[in-house]
Amino acid sequence: MRIGDVAQQAGVSTRALRYYEEQGLLTSERTASDQRVYPRAAVERVRLIQQFFAAGLSSRSIVQLLPCVDTGHATPEVFEMMAAERSRISDAMAELAAARDALDRMIEIAHFPTPEHCPALRDPAWAPRSVAAGSPPETAMPHETLLASVRPVTRFP
Repeated sequence: MRIGDVAQQAGVSTRALRYYEEQGLLTSERTASDQRVYPRAAVERVRLIQQFFAAGLSSRSIVQLLPCVDTGHATPEVFEMMAAERSRISDAMAELAAARDALDRMIEIAHFPTPEHCPALRDPAWAPRSVAAGSPPETAMPHETLLASVRPVTRFP
């Protein structure tokens, strides 16, 4: 089978097939004009590779698994590798769940801000500033004085 035919039947791109060959996941023979030719079983092999990728396995891990598929016998090392991959995926899922929960909290705060979470709600910009500790009360600006000190904005034509 030619590369385009395998790609179409397996539902992948020709680029993916070339990558699989580069990674040692798939093999082909070459014609006299240096075109790739695959056996009919390549379509099923590509679908299996896609399932391994969908399961979160790397191409390096898949290379270790494929001989077990071919022989129908898995070694203890392969089972250990798959268990380690599962653990890695579980850890990544826990981290993503924690990130999602943190984002949910931020969304809730954005929808319903409180002074605890939003500094702008603590001291409105129009409110007079409080007297600093230890300063005499006469240094505090009354609200009217504060408003009078604001200069009007001049617009340029």
